[in-house]
Amino acid sequence: MTSQSGGTAAGEGRAGGAAREGTDDGAVLLVAGLADLAVSTLGTAAGALRGLLRRSDTGRLVEDAEQDLRARGRLALDRYAAVPPAHLEVLAQHVLERRSRADG
Repeated sequence: MTSQSGGTAAGEGRAGGAAREGTDDGAVLLVAGLADLAVSTLGTAAGALRGLLRRSDTGRLVEDAEQDLRARGRLALDRYAAVPPAHLEVLAQHVLERRSRADG
């Protein structure tokens, strides 16, 4: 007698088979979840697009969206393009400041 997981009733041979089947089941569940998310997202996006097309201020809305995207781009570049100061350089500056305060 076998169970739904593919092992025997006594549990023989389940260690390798169950792990592999668990991975397969997990992959199937992951793909099904991603597909459901994609369908849901597309449905929401289609509804939003229909709503946008009915608006009379679409031109202004596009200008605002462009301005927002430029601001986000500027923030992203500032966040990722800026190189933080070298740690040893910062420590050396602190030492120089302390020495100048001690001397003066």
